[in-house]
Amino acid sequence: MFEHQPTSRWIAVEEYLTAVVVQPDDSLRHAAAAALDAGMPPIEVAPNAGKLLKLLVQLSGARRVLEIGTLAGFSTIWMAQGLPDGGRLITCEYVPRHAKVARSNLDLAGLGHLVEIRVGAALDTLSELESEGAEPFDFVFIDADKENNPRYLDWAIRLGRPGTTVVMDNVVWEGAVLEPALDPVNAPGIVAALQLMREDPRLDATVIQTVGSKGWDGFALARVR
Repeated sequence: MFEHQPTSRWIAVEEYLTAVVVQPDDSLRHAAAAALDAGMPPIEVAPNAGKLLKLLVQLSGARRVLEIGTLAGFSTIWMAQGLPDGGRLITCEYVPRHAKVARSNLDLAGLGHLVEIRVGAALDTLSELESEGAEPFDFVFIDADKENNPRYLDWAIRLGRPGTTVVMDNVVWEGAVLEPALDPVNAPGIVAALQLMREDPRLDATVIQTVGSKGWDGFALARVR
């Protein structure tokens, strides 16, 4: 067995894989830089995770994508790049300033016409989508405030259909799922969402741990039954 490698080694490998295999385009590099310039926290998904989202959208055959948590639109761009002709993505962002940066990034990427950004509390937006009779979503990505993860997951099911793919980011949280007291604000919501994945008969799910530039974390992948 290999000995434990330092975090710097994890990041070096991620950077190598990003350069050799993932190869994010200029629009994605610009989106990441624009977020930093706007003073946003560098919490967007890593490029290899973004590419995974794009591939999952394509592999699932998704035509309608729902994103909960836009930030600067980095993951939004990845998923929009995976949409087929006629596809559509709705993304929820709480902070108007973030939504403005995301809109600029999406337009620069040539994807603005595919994406609707809804500004406001995501739980309100999700309720509005139900009231509007929105067509079911084929793919849902959850990456917002962790306290509401169980509610977001329930909405993903309600706004989805049998076969909808759901991805929830940040579900390991540096191991705090084992000891929620390490982060009493975020960890309980993450744990509650994982328990919902186990107990809710509407879901079939797994969790993958990850290491790299975002530290020790992971994502859940679920399918609505």
